[in-house]
Amino acid sequence: MSLPYFNCLIVDKFPYCYSKLNRVKYSRAHLFEVDIIILHKNLRLEDNSALFYGSLNQNYKIIYVYDSHYWSVDGRSPRQFSFLLDCLKEVQSNLKELNSSLEIFEGSYQDLSDFIEINYPQSKIHLNHSTDTSYYRNQISKFKDTFKGSTRLKVYEDFGIQTEHFNRDRWSFDWNKQMRKRLHDLPKSNLFDQSKDLMEFDCFLDRSKKNIQKGFQQGGTKAANRLLTSFFENRSEGYSKKMSSPHEAEESCSRLSPHIAFGSISIREIYQKLEAHYPQSNFKKDLYSFRKRLYWHCHFIQKLETEPAIEFNSMHSMCDDLRPLENKEFIDRWINGETGFPFMDACMLYLREKGWINFRMRAMIMSFASYNLWQPWQSTSPLLGELFVDYEPGIHIPQVQMQSGVTGINLPRIYSVNKQSSDQDPEAKWIKQIIPTLNDIDPKKIHSADLHTTYISPVVDLKESSKYARDTIWSIRKGDEFKKIARSVYHKHGSRKRS
Repeated sequence: MSLPYFNCLIVDKFPYCYSKLNRVKYSRAHLFEVDIIILHKNLRLEDNSALFYGSLNQNYKIIYVYDSHYWSVDGRSPRQFSFLLDCLKEVQSNLKELNSSLEIFEGSYQDLSDFIEINYPQSKIHLNHSTDTSYYRNQISKFKDTFKGSTRLKVYEDFGIQTEHFNRDRWSFDWNKQMRKRLHDLPKSNLFDQSKDLMEFDCFLDRSKKNIQKGFQQGGTKAANRLLTSFFENRSEGYSKKMSSPHEAEESCSRLSPHIAFGSISIREIYQKLEAHYPQSNFKKDLYSFRKRLYWHCHFIQKLETEPAIEFNSMHSMCDDLRPLENKEFIDRWINGETGFPFMDACMLYLREKGWINFRMRAMIMSFASYNLWQPWQSTSPLLGELFVDYEPGIHIPQVQMQSGVTGINLPRIYSVNKQSSDQDPEAKWIKQIIPTLNDIDPKKIHSADLHTTYISPVVDLKESSKYARDTIWSIRKGDEFKKIARSVYHKHGSRKRS
């Protein structure tokens, strides 16, 4: 999905994207004093720390860094990129009212630091902190090192994540304090017409059209606010129960997860609007459940922030040897919805079509891959991540580990696909909508996957594979060494909310 430089000139040994309509309108010395605002995930104007503080001098450039390698690794996919473009289009439209615009830098953050040092050596640089996968983390670390020792780089914390002075014992207190802070105002208008020495957004958008995947959720702050309003007004009714059902959850869940992941709305704004709406709501029980999930969102991201190595290694070190072998056929049948278990396959086919499925089904999908298929989570995790429009590594990776039984602090939970099938879709109506070839089949046979030649043969024996997984997991959990390591995992990652 690489987008090569567009109409480039070489200036000071660095490529620029050139626009005939936008020439430098003032001295180069003036350019040195500009504030540079870098966007990564916080794709909104409202309550955006970097945008607000970077705009105070009213002489600023806003840059989105497009790195093709970032978008080709670590669970990234075109469906997520399409959501990103929706968000950026709205940001660009809103910036025009502030005499500003979005520019695209194509390359790595190391390339960007070179560009800034050569062309804007006196600039202040503003960006919001993001907890992300290893490639981004390594890139942004090198970027920060370039400006180490100076006061030029300003990095702003986002939602309730502790980036310094990590302390799980006071984490809940800090999160609540952060959620109650006043929202940042909109950025100030630019007083100066900035030179466009990078790719203009419209050019980037035009070049990206071939990578857009349609049919998934729409991005942008307006779409996020519409969802939030409708959720508060009516869709949240019964949320605390309906969120477990794949066919009811599509309408009853907030559906804000991709907007939170890409930052088209801040979690703090959601929290404060929830607090304001809650007293007059008729669905207090449901909104209380929703509020807890805002907390858990940040709680899980903190795990990846605190210990980045869990992207590759199990939280409990003794669990990495559990599943040494990878079976490509098993993984292919799982990720393509061809396991022979109708409910499992329906969930995966639905996810592939929609880019979203409810939390319980995500847990079941991962449990099946790790327990019944006995596949290493490191192999299945990025493949599953690619299917989610709302892919958030800080939630996805810890949840994958939890549903694989490798954290050491969560009891192993092996979801029964047959039980979930009969519980969540008793008449198999939802399954039949997704797999029409089963329309004339008795629901009981569908739930038990007792279909013989009518459907795909089951990839494994459900009872035998569950028993093997259960016996193997519990055989290592009983030892003193396992318990000792588990205590250290809890000290680092366990929730203190109840205490």
